[in-house]
Amino acid sequence: MNNKIRVRFAPSNTGHLHIGGARTALFNWFFAKHHGGTTILRIEDTDKQRSTEEFYEAIIEAFDWLELDWDEGPFRQSDREKLYNETIDTLISKNLAYRCTCTPEEVQKMRDEAVKQGKTPMYDGTCRERYQEDPDIPFCIRLKTPDEGETSFHDLLAGEVTFQNNQIDDMIIRRTDGSPTYNLCVAIDDIDMQISHVIRGNDHLSNTPKQILVYQALNSPIPEFVHISMILGSDKKRLSKRHGATSVLEYKNQGYLPEALINYLVRLGWSHGDQEIFDKDEIIKLFSIENLNQSSAVFNPEKMDWVTQEHMKKRDIQSLLDLFDNKLKDIGYDPNTQPAESRKGIIEEMRTRGTTIEEIVKSSLYFFSDEITMDEKASKKFLTKEISPVLEKLCSAIDKIDEYKIENIKAVFNEILSSEDLKIGKLAQPLRVAVTGGTVSPGIFETLLLLGKELVIERINNALDVVHKND
Repeated sequence: MNNKIRVRFAPSNTGHLHIGGARTALFNWFFAKHHGGTTILRIEDTDKQRSTEEFYEAIIEAFDWLELDWDEGPFRQSDREKLYNETIDTLISKNLAYRCTCTPEEVQKMRDEAVKQGKTPMYDGTCRERYQEDPDIPFCIRLKTPDEGETSFHDLLAGEVTFQNNQIDDMIIRRTDGSPTYNLCVAIDDIDMQISHVIRGNDHLSNTPKQILVYQALNSPIPEFVHISMILGSDKKRLSKRHGATSVLEYKNQGYLPEALINYLVRLGWSHGDQEIFDKDEIIKLFSIENLNQSSAVFNPEKMDWVTQEHMKKRDIQSLLDLFDNKLKDIGYDPNTQPAESRKGIIEEMRTRGTTIEEIVKSSLYFFSDEITMDEKASKKFLTKEISPVLEKLCSAIDKIDEYKIENIKAVFNEILSSEDLKIGKLAQPLRVAVTGGTVSPGIFETLLLLGKELVIERINNALDVVHKND
């Protein structure tokens, strides 16, 4: 293949960028990048009632977050209506399209009658040879579909695909309100933008013969087609909100890493041996249509989380710090409660325990709070009057540490264990509850170090007050 490869991703701004749409965009992007081709972003906004500027901006934000750059665009179909209407007029002048004055009710009757006869429900071509000049009668424009023969194309993934022409409707290419329709606009755009490969979901398969008929009517080259499988939920039905988050921005807002979402989505339908974790450069180098899977992929949230954790481990700490600080601010905490180096240490400890930035932040809030909320069940179980004298001794010993570093913290801790003849768990858990409010944290010594000497002493004393009140 050569650098004449030109692909497009054409989302509709009638909603947010769905992860299924994002995967389609990724397949296009990696295919083009692998072959040194051109990527084009095109917004299909012919549905004027449902298309909004808000969704347009959300789509652009999603692509920016994924760091998918486009060589050309974004183009909007709403800016190209003059081209569409000029093309429709050309088709009419060549007797390849015609006015249709049939009402929606009349067309429905035709379809109902076809069903009664065991035929495909479709428009019967009543107006093909009937020209209606009365401007007061509403009309649409339909493309003439051959009555006989076949419309075939070679799908690079599925092989030869054939449709019988007598099963294809004379599709509307201009509505009665004068607006051009989806299948016409898509075909004209692909011709005008010299698209070489159309990579899209197999839910568009039924649109392909209609668009090929437009290419043929305009005597234009037909691009190569690749119809990829859909993403399914755990119940093997098409992925939807009932299966959890479905838009790219939902994953961004939950604190997932963009490179993790890219990795996981691309692996849903593409593979390279048994390798699971890829960065973008690796995928660009390895990507091929031949390695796409024809069977539908099932979205697995647990696998997505595992992939995210693997990328979290690989991420540069400074870039994680920026994300961490922003998320803290978003939920009303001041990152500067802890110095930057301490925050990096917190992230280093917590990133193997949480999947997303949001999870890491929420499980780290006791480092940034003046007061902690004590888990009542943990408090009753571990902050007992029996452990109280031991905590007092430990608090006094920590207060006497001149150089507050992990080796010295361990030393005084082990000294208390030895003098009290205790196993580590008998002291570590009560101490963890005292300084964090709960039973889960990084290693107890790392937690004490990151909290800082003064805060540890303050929280142990507060916990002792709780013990005395409960006594």
